[in-house]
Amino acid sequence: MTTMKLQPNYYNYMLHGTKRIEIRVYDEKRKNLNLGETITFLKEPDLKESFQAKIIGLLRYENFEELFQDFDISILADKSITKETLKKELEQFYPTEKQEKYGVLGIRVELERKEYVSKK
Repeated sequence: MTTMKLQPNYYNYMLHGTKRIEIRVYDEKRKNLNLGETITFLKEPDLKESFQAKIIGLLRYENFEELFQDFDISILADKSITKETLKKELEQFYPTEKQEKYGVLGIRVELERKEYVSKK
C-alpha cells in the first residue's frame, strides 16, 4: 500500500471533502501508482493521524500551471486559498527544475471512509 504525507491544511481539506486531487511530481514513486489503488495519507508532522483514499484518476501534466488551468481551486485545495498560494507552497517541495525533469501528476482520489485513525 502506498503512503503519502500531507501538510495539516491539505490533510484537512482532503479529509473534509474539498481537496479531491493530490498534486505531486511524476517521479519514480508516482510512476508505480495505479487506478483503484488505495493510498494512506498521513498528517504531518507527527504522522499519527491517517485516512485512506482510492485512486480514481491519474492526470499527467508538464507543470503545475497546466494542471491549474483545468481545475478549480475548490478541488485542488479549498476556496479559502488561491491557486497562486497553492503553487508557491507546492514549489517549496517541487521547484520548477523538478517539474521540468519529471512532469506533474494530479492524483484524483475518493475517500474510502469518512472517519480517520488517530494514534495517540
